[in-house]
Amino acid sequence: MAENSIAKKISPAREAAFAVLERVATTQAHSDDLLHGPGMNALSQADKNLATTLVLGVLRWQIALDARIRPLLKQPELQMASPVQTALRMGLFQLLHLDRIPAHAALSESVELVRAAGHGHASGMVNAVLRKVTRQDAPKPKLVESTAAFAERLAHPAWLVERWVKNYGRAEAMAICEYGQREPAQGALFAIDEMMPLMDDGSRLVAELAAASVDAPKRIWDCCAAPGGKTLVMARRHEGVELLASDANPKRVKALGDRLREVARVRVVEADAVKLPEDEGEFDLILCDVPCSGTGTLGRNPEIKQRLQPAELSRQAKRQREILSAALARLAPGGRLVYSTCSLEPEENERVVDEVLAANRGVSEVSFEPVLEALGARGVFADGVQPQALLRGGRLRTLPGVGFQGDGFFAALLTR
Repeated sequence: MAENSIAKKISPAREAAFAVLERVATTQAHSDDLLHGPGMNALSQADKNLATTLVLGVLRWQIALDARIRPLLKQPELQMASPVQTALRMGLFQLLHLDRIPAHAALSESVELVRAAGHGHASGMVNAVLRKVTRQDAPKPKLVESTAAFAERLAHPAWLVERWVKNYGRAEAMAICEYGQREPAQGALFAIDEMMPLMDDGSRLVAELAAASVDAPKRIWDCCAAPGGKTLVMARRHEGVELLASDANPKRVKALGDRLREVARVRVVEADAVKLPEDEGEFDLILCDVPCSGTGTLGRNPEIKQRLQPAELSRQAKRQREILSAALARLAPGGRLVYSTCSLEPEENERVVDEVLAANRGVSEVSFEPVLEALGARGVFADGVQPQALLRGGRLRTLPGVGFQGDGFFAALLTR
């Protein structure tokens, strides 16, 4: 009876958001998948909107929320139980970032979430911490701010921001962080085309570059194809051409097949790009959009900030070199291959391409500049867009929030 009475005090939106955040915190589940799962679909549209705002907001601001909570604890060095920490983050996010939510609702429901999760002993602490925040003045902006300070203020790992400062500059690193804290933009780069799938401008740009890299390919391979948006762009740019879409993940392959079912000339197979059967032969155009750290997509995948560790970059790079080398081996003479990632990190991008080029005689790099010019001449881009600004040394490099309102992508064009 007590648990039922507690549950009634918690709104469906907060209950659903709490469940998603706990899954993200304690498993390798992705927020995007969970926000489209059965628990969310059972909510009213208003509750679904609030739950989504809470989940993505807490994940985007988690580092800054934790930094604000820590000095308010009596024993900040002790590890809190995950449900207690999640309830505190949810309450604090509402107090700091959602003006429409009354403070008493944010506070009381956070306390009830802790009790419903079986941690009633911590309810007093949650209540005390959140009440302290309501009595505090907002922190004043600092005239001089270190990299670590603005990384914490904008809720990004300091080690990652320091890399961006080194690789792209301080102002650019701050712009990347600021962009990652907003709802991702969509649709600013391209002219309206109802035949194209809805996707981030960076993803579509990679697909358009790949499709335009070869005038009349006979066979196309998208070797890491899920979720299939780029495959659809290439299929629609090359009507009637045979296209193979492969992915190594069985669950993703099923979703890929469902999405591409109506495109008869696209064949979907479950296959590791490194182990594609020999009888599949060679291809005139290959898109090699490899798995990566995803640091260019933090606005839509904020849990990456909590999970990614520096050692992961070298592990990803090893796999990326393997995939790129295997894909190049299937590239027909005169064919072209686009290597791409949604990462901002050189280990996964420039270094992978440079190392694989050095190890493969007969393979060379081609600038994307004439490809972009051809796309512009066809009216693919929206009015006023200067796509040449997205290139660095002939390679694509988009930085979120730095002259580009979309995910961060890298791409290079190779030929045999």
